[in-house]
Amino acid sequence: MLVIPVDRAELSPFTMPARFRTDIAYFMTPAGEHGAPKLPRGEYWIRLEDSRVWLDDGVMSLVSPLDSLNRTDVEISEEQENWLRWMVENQIQHVRVG
Repeated sequence: MLVIPVDRAELSPFTMPARFRTDIAYFMTPAGEHGAPKLPRGEYWIRLEDSRVWLDDGVMSLVSPLDSLNRTDVEISEEQENWLRWMVENQIQHVRVG
């Protein structure tokens, strides 16, 4: 699966395993939050500031779908870490998966 940098079209896509198609939803900034735009299906806004934090911390905080008051920290995988590094180093926030 390819992660295509929409806001940096001059860059080559980043290759991720097929399962990342569902994982990317954990990283996306919902439309309207922190200035994230509403995007077409298959496109995602990942706020650069969040990418930096996840990369630095090595974990991401997830909200339980059953209990929105509780969060849990999940360690990012090596593949996710490499992808986040690519995002941060290239100042990418808007991607499409394909």
